[in-house]
Amino acid sequence: MSKLLQLTLFLGLGVLYYLHFSLQKVVYVDSARLVNNYQGMIDARQEYQKKALVWQTNIDTLAKEVQKAIQDYEKENDRLTAKEKELSQELIRTKQRQLQDYQKAMNDKAAQEDNQMTARVLEEMNAYVRQYGETNNYRIIIAATEYGNVAYAAEGLDITDDILKGLNKEYAGQ
Repeated sequence: MSKLLQLTLFLGLGVLYYLHFSLQKVVYVDSARLVNNYQGMIDARQEYQKKALVWQTNIDTLAKEVQKAIQDYEKENDRLTAKEKELSQELIRTKQRQLQDYQKAMNDKAAQEDNQMTARVLEEMNAYVRQYGETNNYRIIIAATEYGNVAYAAEGLDITDDILKGLNKEYAGQ
């Protein structure tokens, strides 16, 4: 094969390679907007808030019991024997420990549930974005964060609204 033919073939393949990859559209989603406006996340947060309210109510009830025990002790202190004072103080310390233990347990449970909820919702979102990318033949979908992973993007490359619309539609079972 002649050098000219080899060079022409090489240039032709180079142009085809360039055209193939330059025609591939790179798009991005605003991940904060996606997370905050996805109905699945909104519902999950509301469900979490309901649980957190119950936990806080239980903590408040235990705190009131501790306060009442302290008030009762202060009222009766003058009339109590040394042994009764000791028992009352021990009861108050026990209630305070129970309150602290419960608060710690609820904080741990809240953190665990929040992490699980967030992971589940993000998994749903990532699966949808992956499917969306494959369906629309995108080579890459970049996630923009509030920390600025996308410094500039031409108009029309932000597909967040399209993703949100489809994700919420799928979540609603439509």
